[in-house]
Amino acid sequence: MTTQGVDWAEIGTYQVADSVHRIPLPMPQDGLRAINVYVVRGVGGVSLIDAGWNVPGNLEILRDGLASIGLALEDIDDIHVTHIHRDHYTMGPELRRRVGARVHLGRMEEPGLTALRNLANTVPADSLEQLGRAGAPGVAEAARMQAHTEEWFESDWELPDEWTDQGPVSVAGRDMRATVTSGHTKGHLVFDDPRLGVTFTGDHVLPRISPSIGFELGGWDNPLGDYLASLEGMLRRPDAVMLPAHGAVGGSVHGRVRELLEHHDARLDATRRVLLGSPGATGHEVAGSLPWTRRERTFDELDDFNQMIAVCETMAHLDVLVHRGVAVVDHVDGDGVQRFIAA
Repeated sequence: MTTQGVDWAEIGTYQVADSVHRIPLPMPQDGLRAINVYVVRGVGGVSLIDAGWNVPGNLEILRDGLASIGLALEDIDDIHVTHIHRDHYTMGPELRRRVGARVHLGRMEEPGLTALRNLANTVPADSLEQLGRAGAPGVAEAARMQAHTEEWFESDWELPDEWTDQGPVSVAGRDMRATVTSGHTKGHLVFDDPRLGVTFTGDHVLPRISPSIGFELGGWDNPLGDYLASLEGMLRRPDAVMLPAHGAVGGSVHGRVRELLEHHDARLDATRRVLLGSPGATGHEVAGSLPWTRRERTFDELDDFNQMIAVCETMAHLDVLVHRGVAVVDHVDGDGVQRFIAA
C-alpha cells in the first residue's frame, strides 16, 4: 500500500486500496508539508475523505489528480471531513460552490465551528487562555501578533450540509462506520471500512508524530485525557491498515496506537520529573525544561507557533497528572497563573 522510493508528500495520485486513491495537497509554510485527500469510489458515486486547505494551486492539483484516474471535480458528490482544521475543511465549501459537492462534518465539531465563525479571525483564543494560566504572556503575544497577519475568509468556514453522528455512514455507497475520537478536536472522526480492512485515521493516529491536543475553539476540558481514552477505544475494535491524513499509508492501527500510548506515558513521566525537581513550576517553565519534536529540540529553538503548541500540550499533560492524583495545583498567582507540584 506504500509506493517504494516516493516521498509521501510528492504531488501525484496513488492507489491505496480497492477504488481508493490518495492525492496529497500541499500545506504552504507548514511543517506537515501536505494533507492526504482520499478519493473513494463506489456504487453511490465519488466521495472525498477530507477536503484539503483552500490555498492557491490546490484546486488545480486536485483537478489534475482526479483527471489521472478518469474523474473530474464535477464527479465529487460528497466530502466527509474528519475535523474542523483549515487543512481538512476549507476546500470543502469551495468545492460546494464550484461543483455542488455536499460537505459532511462531525456533529461534535459544531461548537468549535460556531465559535470560529463568531470570532471571525484566526486568533487561537482558547490556546491564548491556556498560555495565560501557564504563565507564558510573551508566547501568547507572539501567537496573537502572528494570527493578526493571517487572512480570514468567511467563505472558508461556511456550515456543512450535514452533521455526521457516530455510527454507520455511507461513503460513496460503501458501508463504513464513523467513530468520534476526541482529543485533537472534540468531534474528530475516524472512518472504518471493514470490507477493505482500512481505517481513515485523520489526525487522530499519525505514523510519525503525535497530533497537537485541544487545538480548537469551544472550551478546554481535559483534551489529553479524551485523546488517551479515544486511543484505548481503538484497541477494542478490530485492527486495520492505517490511512492517515499526514504521512505515508500502511501499517497497523493497533501497533501505532500502542506506540502513541507509550509516548504519552513517557511524556507524563518526564513532566512529573520536572515537577519533582522544580516544585511550584508553571506550565511555561515545565515546557522549557522538556525536549521537543523527534529531534529533541530545546523549547527556545521552536518558532512562535510551535512554542504556543508546546506550552498548551504541556498544560494538557499537567491536567492529566492532576486528574490522576499524581500532581496538584499548589497555588494560583493573582494573575491566574497556576503553579504545580508533584503529589
